Amino acid sequence: MTTNRFATRLNSFASRPQAEWPGLVGKPSLMQMAARAAKVGGLTDLDLNFPDHVGEKPAEIARKLGDLGLSINGFAMRYYSNPAFKLGAFTNPDPVVRREAIDMTKAGIDAVREAGANLMTLWLGQDGFDYAFQADYAALWQHEIDGIREVAAHDPDCRISLEYKPNEPRSYSLMPDAATTLLAIRDVGLPNLGVTLDFAHVLYADEQPAFAAALVARHSKLLGVHLNDGYAKRDDGLMVGAVHTLQTIELLRQIRRDGYAGAIYFDTFPDMTGLDPVHECEVNIATVKRMLRVVDRLDRDNRLSAAIDGQDAVSAQAIIQELMLGPEN
Repeated sequence: MTTNRFATRLNSFASRPQAEWPGLVGKPSLMQMAARAAKVGGLTDLDLNFPDHVGEKPAEIARKLGDLGLSINGFAMRYYSNPAFKLGAFTNPDPVVRREAIDMTKAGIDAVREAGANLMTLWLGQDGFDYAFQADYAALWQHEIDGIREVAAHDPDCRISLEYKPNEPRSYSLMPDAATTLLAIRDVGLPNLGVTLDFAHVLYADEQPAFAAALVARHSKLLGVHLNDGYAKRDDGLMVGAVHTLQTIELLRQIRRDGYAGAIYFDTFPDMTGLDPVHECEVNIATVKRMLRVVDRLDRDNRLSAAIDGQDAVSAQAIIQELMLGPEN
């Protein structure tokens, strides 16, 4: 992995607002949150939600963020502006609503390009179903493929990344896992499509993160990596390595081997329990840097390659624990 870029979820910096902005009435503004994020040592990029965070000209936002020393990694679509989207955006039964979602996504792609970036992440969590006999599954899938194809064709130079999640807000998401997402990308058939792996979503899908990354690299492109952690029961948004340390290190090793060069993005939720978002993000960055040093040591150790080649789990675990924690004596 050649990246030195670290990005984060901007809304995290609304956590504990009174500590940063005493007397603040209402929610902090985009630039207030960005200025707070700029205090994080080692943070290079932000991802912005569209249309939520784009209340002025995208190029002007990019300029202001640049003055803070931050770049825009990309935009992420949010389909909350129309209550009808709760029943689906690209898969809504009403063609007028589907058209609104597609046109809004095209506007988001135009905006991210105006901001000087070329990555749009689509999390289509509202596209799915909740009940047996609620939907015609073949029609639902075709609507999804048609919508993705149209927005991806809108600007072939903009990378469109699909972020999957098993459920929430819908009981069943139409793209719940790596394999189904790769099927969708194959059906769409456009070269600017790829996948964003969100660590907690992958766990939630009962997948091994490094295996999911290997499948994505084989059949498509890995365009985004969202690091966080959780207990695999929901999207907890915990700090990196808090629960699944070994799996995170294995994922980092895998994506480096596969040539991932994008930003490492922290999709964590310090605002859920009022944590200090600056300190939380700094610890996430430090954790990933330490983990990458462990990956360096693993890659230099021929014993691990031999153990993996032989699928020798006991030897592999012994080597990893030694390289992480030091010798026994």
